[in-house]
Amino acid sequence: MHPHKKFKFSSIDDLRMALDEMGIFLPLADDTAVLKEPLQISTKQIPNRMVNHPMEGADGDERGRPQELTRRRYTRFAEGGAGLIWFEATAVVAEGRANPRQLLLSEETAKDFQAMLQETLKSAENAFGSDHKPYTVLQLTHSGRYSKPFAKMQPIVAAASPPLEGHVSASLRIITDDELAALEDRYAEAAWLAFEIGFDAVDIKSCHRYLVSELLSAHTREGIYGGSFENRTRFLTNIIDKIKAYPACKIDIAVRMNSFDSIPHPYGWGISVQNYHRIDLSEPIRLAQLIRDRGVCLINISAGNPYYNPHVGRPYDLGPYVPKEHQLYSVERMLKAAADIQKAVPEVPIVATGFSWLREFGAASAAAGIKEGWFQLAGFGRQSFAYPDFAKDILDKGEMDRKKCCIACGKCTELMRLDGVTGCVVQDAEVYRPIYRELKEGKPSLVGKKVAEHV
Repeated sequence: MHPHKKFKFSSIDDLRMALDEMGIFLPLADDTAVLKEPLQISTKQIPNRMVNHPMEGADGDERGRPQELTRRRYTRFAEGGAGLIWFEATAVVAEGRANPRQLLLSEETAKDFQAMLQETLKSAENAFGSDHKPYTVLQLTHSGRYSKPFAKMQPIVAAASPPLEGHVSASLRIITDDELAALEDRYAEAAWLAFEIGFDAVDIKSCHRYLVSELLSAHTREGIYGGSFENRTRFLTNIIDKIKAYPACKIDIAVRMNSFDSIPHPYGWGISVQNYHRIDLSEPIRLAQLIRDRGVCLINISAGNPYYNPHVGRPYDLGPYVPKEHQLYSVERMLKAAADIQKAVPEVPIVATGFSWLREFGAASAAAGIKEGWFQLAGFGRQSFAYPDFAKDILDKGEMDRKKCCIACGKCTELMRLDGVTGCVVQDAEVYRPIYRELKEGKPSLVGKKVAEHV
């Protein structure tokens, strides 16, 4: 296996040579025109195959309302031209927030979300005309073991997980079956609010070891939400059923789910019982088919745990540790997992993940994957932070500009870990470099009025 290396490919042919040398099959297209094609999702047609992934900015206020930097992010995404804008992780209850500034959807904050959505859609119309209306998804979440609604971690876990216990800083509280049942209702209520606000879909976030994701791997939990596959998927399927049963709620339902998390059995998901470094997609595929049958019309595929093994889902040049493998192995695993799940549920558009480390060649990989039938949509996460108009450049020029690309330095994640607001320190330096510098120097985070000075 080839070791981890910084990105040094000067041309797509250099990349192809490296893939051949490493024995990796990762199709690359010379023509990216397929990314411009529309796609039908449920009753709506989206204008192209490119997606802004749900990138959390940690820049709401203490009540969970979007603020200036939040609105700026989605205006930039709208003006960037992607056909689908997946709005970031939004808590359904205050105690489930991942940080004190995470967005929170409630009756109190709904008007602020509606104003943000309307501003986003208007920005897209102003940039591309009335025929261009991006499909909008609001990601609903409970942060579970990574809940931090105030200054300190306040974990709420589905089941004990020894491999992860060193990554929380407080005693664990196992959420009860009764609390989970009540929380299902809160998700349904949040979906109704999102429908009234005007979002096209809600996403029941089921990845990265937040609460729903952890329940999927709760092999050791007792009761109706743990142990068997039926029990471990019960919380997610109950939420879907309750949204569908909600009076007059016609919102689409999406799920962003982990295909695998590379955490040892019996605490992992999508992995071999014998070797957690090997992927076993039998349960993730079974789940994809189960939620398809319950009416989910869009599935977004992710992987890993950003607190435990960040390189699995976010191949990087610089990060908290040096992985033992070349980043291209991680990219291949994620895209092939998306392909296997798409094959199992051909009726449901799959959004693939894993293009940002490839820089400008992410467009070639995305186009080839769609042509090959591996997936139907291509999602860009860190790339959206760094290069919000990547889709516009692909639409106008057929390619991405390396000078604008994410360099996989990890500073956006570092900002969040330092309790700051989050964005690209390199490509959006006027706003985020001063914030990053202040935090690294141990000074107070630039939020509220201070952050507005840098907008």
